[in-house]
Amino acid sequence: MTTSRITYEGDLRTTCTHLKSQNQIITDAPIDNHGKGEAFSPTDLLATSLVSCMMTIMGIKAKKEGIPFTKAEAEMQKVMAEDPRRVSEIVVTIKMPKETYSNEQKKILENAALNCPVAKSLNSEIKQTIKFEYQ
Repeated sequence: MTTSRITYEGDLRTTCTHLKSQNQIITDAPIDNHGKGEAFSPTDLLATSLVSCMMTIMGIKAKKEGIPFTKAEAEMQKVMAEDPRRVSEIVVTIKMPKETYSNEQKKILENAALNCPVAKSLNSEIKQTIKFEYQ
C-alpha cells in the first residue's frame, strides 16, 4: 500500500501528501543549496524524523512501563558535509519533562530512544550525538 504521494511543484519545492490522512508537508531546498529555505528541506526532514521517532518510541515504552512522559521537547541540529553533499551528523538534545525519574526509568527511556527504528535505519556514517537533559 502506498504511504505518500510527492509532487514536484517547481522552483525546488515539493508537496508531500500522506495518503491516509491527506496531511501535507511542503519541502523547499535550503538557501545554501540554491533554494529559498522557506520550508523544511528533505535533509531537515531526515534529521527531524530521527528525533520524532525517538520521542514516539519513548512515549510507547513509557506507556507500557507506566512511566510519566508528556511535554518532552527536543532540539536538533543537522550538520552537512560536502563532496558528496550529505548529512554527516545529527545533534539532538531531548529535554525531559519535569518529573522525578529513577535511574532505571532514565535508562529505559534513553535506551528506547537510542534504539528507535529511524536511528537503526540511518547510515552508520551519520554521527548521532544525543543528549538527555533532566529538569
